[in-house]
Amino acid sequence: MGLQPLEFSDCYLDSPWFRERIRAHEAELERTNKFIKELIKDGKNLIAATKSLSVAQRKFAHSLRDFKFEFIGDAVTDDERCIDASLREFSNFLKNLEEQREIMALSVTETLIKPLEKFRKEQLGAVKEEKKKFDKETEKNYSLIDKHLNLSAKKKDSHLQEADIQVEQNRQHFYELSLEYVCKLQEIQERKKFEFVEPMLSFFQGMFTFYHQGHELAKDFNHYKMELQINIQNTRNRFEGTRSEVEELMNKIRQNPKDHKRASQFTAEGYLYVQEKRPAPFGSSWVKHYCMYRKAAKKFNMIPFEHRSGGKLGDGEVFFLKECTKRHTDSIDRRFCFDIEAADRPGVSLTMQAFSEEERKQWLEALGGKEALSHSFNTAIIPRPEGNAQLDKMGFTIIRKCISAVETRGINDQGLYRVVGVSSKVQRLLNVKTCNEVDLENSADWEVKTITSALKQYLRSLPEPLMTYELHGDFIVPAKSGSPESRVNAIHFLVHKLPEKNKEMLDILVKHLTNVSNHSKQNLMTVANLGVVFGPTLMRPQEETVAALMDLKFQNIVVEILIENHEKIFRTPPDTTFPEPTCLSASPPNAPPRQSKRQGQRTKRPVAVYNLCLELEDGDNPYPSKEDTPTSSLDSLSSPSPVTTAVPGPPGPDKNHLLADGGSFGDWASTIIRSRKARAVYPCEAEHSSELSFEIGAIFEDVQTSREPGWLEGTLNGKRGLIPQNYVKLL
Repeated sequence: MGLQPLEFSDCYLDSPWFRERIRAHEAELERTNKFIKELIKDGKNLIAATKSLSVAQRKFAHSLRDFKFEFIGDAVTDDERCIDASLREFSNFLKNLEEQREIMALSVTETLIKPLEKFRKEQLGAVKEEKKKFDKETEKNYSLIDKHLNLSAKKKDSHLQEADIQVEQNRQHFYELSLEYVCKLQEIQERKKFEFVEPMLSFFQGMFTFYHQGHELAKDFNHYKMELQINIQNTRNRFEGTRSEVEELMNKIRQNPKDHKRASQFTAEGYLYVQEKRPAPFGSSWVKHYCMYRKAAKKFNMIPFEHRSGGKLGDGEVFFLKECTKRHTDSIDRRFCFDIEAADRPGVSLTMQAFSEEERKQWLEALGGKEALSHSFNTAIIPRPEGNAQLDKMGFTIIRKCISAVETRGINDQGLYRVVGVSSKVQRLLNVKTCNEVDLENSADWEVKTITSALKQYLRSLPEPLMTYELHGDFIVPAKSGSPESRVNAIHFLVHKLPEKNKEMLDILVKHLTNVSNHSKQNLMTVANLGVVFGPTLMRPQEETVAALMDLKFQNIVVEILIENHEKIFRTPPDTTFPEPTCLSASPPNAPPRQSKRQGQRTKRPVAVYNLCLELEDGDNPYPSKEDTPTSSLDSLSSPSPVTTAVPGPPGPDKNHLLADGGSFGDWASTIIRSRKARAVYPCEAEHSSELSFEIGAIFEDVQTSREPGWLEGTLNGKRGLIPQNYVKLL
């Protein structure tokens, strides 16, 4: 049972039971007062916690916004670009969410804390004041009655009458105060129901508004989230494909590292210990140097470098070789040693120690010593072994039969072209006689996965990839930059530059892959998945390097473009108004990176890093011999260059002075090729004094390669400077 009502008539009786009912009402109000006081305290703690959470969330958002993924190579895919931008999207999402949370925190103060404090102060506080008056009047009333009843009856009548009147007046005042107090007690008991609950309702309305805003933000974010999930999946798939190729290359190099050395501008390079002589009491010491030798110029560079001290780079030396002599153990108490005499340092001889006898023989051979090996220190590009597959009549028959069988029997098979067949069965099917005689469409002996693996294996066994080594770099370029439309136009243009048989085979295959992608709901082979599978099948760089494999993701994008635009690319002629694919981009591509850019700060670049010819010694050949020139430099200036090393610092006044990282100016620069002209296909504004600004159509003279990856050097209007490689077309 709840509180008993306080009857006004009981105020006049003021019975013990009436007083018990009053005390019950007072106890309930005191409990309510303590509860509201504790609730206000908890509410303030909630606001403080909400603000602390908001601060932490904003800090988290700030950290997300400031982080940027670095990438390997000279460009990123659209998917990678979206993934990189996703951190800023997450940051903005949290920022918007915290703005709503801040509004909610303010509303808690206005809608909950202040009304409760007002109710506690004005209503419950007023009751407390009434109680004090009531208790005081109770004491006064009954004290006066006790005193009055103790008056002697012998007093004068006038005195007794006056006392009776005073007592009666006091009792009436007490009754009035009692009536008001009883009324107030019952009023506050009823008022608290809405005075307390209404602020709570407003509080929860604010909470619901916050969560509704969060829901709306989530709805707005949902479309982006779905696209980002696709970006992530595409990037993961490309990563898996690239990883398998990189592991394969790693295993090849592990098995035979000598046959996979990269072409270099240096005839020989590697670590040697150099004897440094000291005054008599101290003897001599051996210091490890990284040495580089150019046979054409007879220039020898050596830079001290100690791995164990955290990779500390010392000041290097440059000299010209006069002769090299092998040292025998009877003349020095160390193995694998040889002496070098410098032509420009009469009487100076350096003693060097290789890591092994084999390496000493290689250095002797490169330096023109007496003992030499039959093979060179640096090997050229290793040609891939040719298989039996050819783009002849039989080859077309094999591919058509495989495609027909797949489309007839397995177009809806999950993981089509990703599930690998048994190797022995694949090889047996690729036997020309077998494949020609077997009815793949109606034979249950050949699984679909065997047929798909045979098709891929046949294409990989061609002497060169279907999209050719020659056009490989050109196909990659549009996949790295430009608008989607410009990429399609560029690929369209390049496909029609393929040899006729290659284009015909590519047409047959891409038409089939388009059909496969149309059944992706059943076979789960989306365009992106097919790009991962057929990117390395249809396109391969001529030289296997990690840098080249980092472009595998762009090969996948090229295949995706072919599949998505098959009808346009293979059924319509390309736009002949575009003479080169580099002209097709609707907007200029990103200039190649020149050192990392963090938080908007641009790293200072060397002023004269491009002025190679002026720094060459008289003995240097400005047009290096074939053995000193990387094969990739001879092929084309427009092939993409991976970002590999930081550019050295500017040279000093001495033409033999070393750059900041120890190499000589001429040696550290990229190999010079025959000068050419180039025309600008995009405008560019220089960001550094060593770069050139130009408009579309500008003609550059004496264009050469640069040490800066992805940059060229050229002369425009008498000024020489750096030019973004993907902004120009070589003439």
